[in-house]
Amino acid sequence: MSPARRISGRSGGPGPSGGRTGKAQGPGARKVTKAAPKAAGRAGPKPAGKAAGSKSAGSKSAGSKAAGSKAAGPRPAGAPTAGPRSAGPLGPKRYQPARQSSDRSLGGEQIEGRQAVRELLLAGRRKVYEIWIATDVDDNDVVSDIVDLAADQRVPVVEVNRRRLDTVARSEAPQGVLAKAAGLPEVDLDALLRRRPGRPPFLLAVDGVTDPGNLGALLRTAEGAGVTGVILPRHRSVHVTPTVAKAAAGAIEYLRMAVVPGLPAALAACRQKGLWVVGLDDAADRSLFELGDLGRDGVVMVLGAEGAGLSRLARERCDVVVSIPMRGRVGSLNVSNAGALALYEVTRQRAGEPLEFDD
Repeated sequence: MSPARRISGRSGGPGPSGGRTGKAQGPGARKVTKAAPKAAGRAGPKPAGKAAGSKSAGSKSAGSKAAGSKAAGPRPAGAPTAGPRSAGPLGPKRYQPARQSSDRSLGGEQIEGRQAVRELLLAGRRKVYEIWIATDVDDNDVVSDIVDLAADQRVPVVEVNRRRLDTVARSEAPQGVLAKAAGLPEVDLDALLRRRPGRPPFLLAVDGVTDPGNLGALLRTAEGAGVTGVILPRHRSVHVTPTVAKAAAGAIEYLRMAVVPGLPAALAACRQKGLWVVGLDDAADRSLFELGDLGRDGVVMVLGAEGAGLSRLARERCDVVVSIPMRGRVGSLNVSNAGALALYEVTRQRAGEPLEFDD
């Protein structure tokens, strides 16, 4: 069997000649796909990620235009930039206007794992360029759904050998499936703080969580608990990697996320907008289950890293700091487990269900 070949949906085999063909991955690869009516000879748009990497500052086009152009003065603070940062200046013809905040990418260009790829296709939130499936993968319902959804959306599906897929994969167990897609759109913090009728903001703020498995599990819980947005610090925190996406099992496709320069300043902005900022820390005297009606208003739940907990500046910006009562010999919970309890306590408060907790 050749290293790579394109496959189609369950309902039929490869299409007749005249269908769209593409360059397969890997040496000696061959693709066969279903016919695409009226699409022969029509070139689709190039993926943004591929285009950015194909032209660098040392390329002929960028260098030749920049060589004869007039030197530009220093760029003022906050001025827009044109595409990816490069070593040399961009010529005037290649200048692009400033992108809107929704065009900023959080990452997530490579999605691994069956459930994560399936949700990527179901959400339809961003462009999917290609899907790889290992030749020896078992044909279960999720894999069949991926193939069918890809066929409906005209996304190329390529069979590759397991070794090649595992080499490209960046998570420990990609389950024989990965997808290449446009990056996740980033939103502004102001958009997360905006109140909607009958639905006050319910935000998750992550302070110094650097383990991708923990962040992915937190995002999965957050989406299930009804969180309306996630705040991630630009530094001292992991962002959306293939491991995060796989652990989140598709939750990243539905959550709005903002990356902020500093978490303490972002928490201060939340308080100015009338949101309650609640920190979760093992050293707090007040119990999580004593929040009362705070959860029914706009609330931000702040979770710190394992071991270190909340940073000093983040803790100072909190209106309330609470802890989870521990009745056993173990002194604390994993951050993803603690986050699950905290987020669902807010969800329970919003549902108006009383909780009885006996000592």
